[in-house]
Amino acid sequence: MKEKKGFIFDLDGVIVDTAKYHFLAWKNLAEELDINFTEKDNERLKGVSRVRSLEIILELGNKTLSKEDFDNYLVQKNEEYLDYIDKMDENEILPDVLKTLKFLKEKGYHIVLGSASKNARRILKQVNLIDYFDAIVDGNDVSKAKPDPEVFVIGATKVGVENEACVVFEDSVAGIQASNTAGMTSIGIGSKTVLGEADYVFADFTEMSDEFLNKLIK
Repeated sequence: MKEKKGFIFDLDGVIVDTAKYHFLAWKNLAEELDINFTEKDNERLKGVSRVRSLEIILELGNKTLSKEDFDNYLVQKNEEYLDYIDKMDENEILPDVLKTLKFLKEKGYHIVLGSASKNARRILKQVNLIDYFDAIVDGNDVSKAKPDPEVFVIGATKVGVENEACVVFEDSVAGIQASNTAGMTSIGIGSKTVLGEADYVFADFTEMSDEFLNKLIK
């Protein structure tokens, strides 16, 4: 009998688009620091921790902060972001994500969340998806940011599945690299140009057929 497979989902940009809320909160913070922060700059924050994100923004403005101010800004950004996500509901789930989760759940496969977000559980509860996941690994559980594969390796371990039997859905270059380093099948959600290192790339889950999912399962 073949080993049961595990399907690991990133959160932001894969299940829901909370990136827009991160961007708004970071942009407001950058403006407060008199740093110009664009959507292009925001691409550099995809898949990295909150601490590293603020470091990148400070690098953009060639500025430094005391440890106390740095920590205070992290709290401020997170509180503003939480105000946004606390207004989320099922309408925020990206197209055909729910269909894919239902398909995998009905087939009895392990479903795992592997996200850098420290608010992953809160978001999944807001959009009523938390019960689909057999394990959740988020920013509270890891010490190394993607492209380090730690988040995915912990997820696989939690459901007792070998790395090689795991499939990862990711929207960031760092996430795809983490998946590949772990020896997992990587599926990019987004642009083929950006996510060319992935084993497969789809614009979104509407492009993913049941036939393709069955192929992954086999």
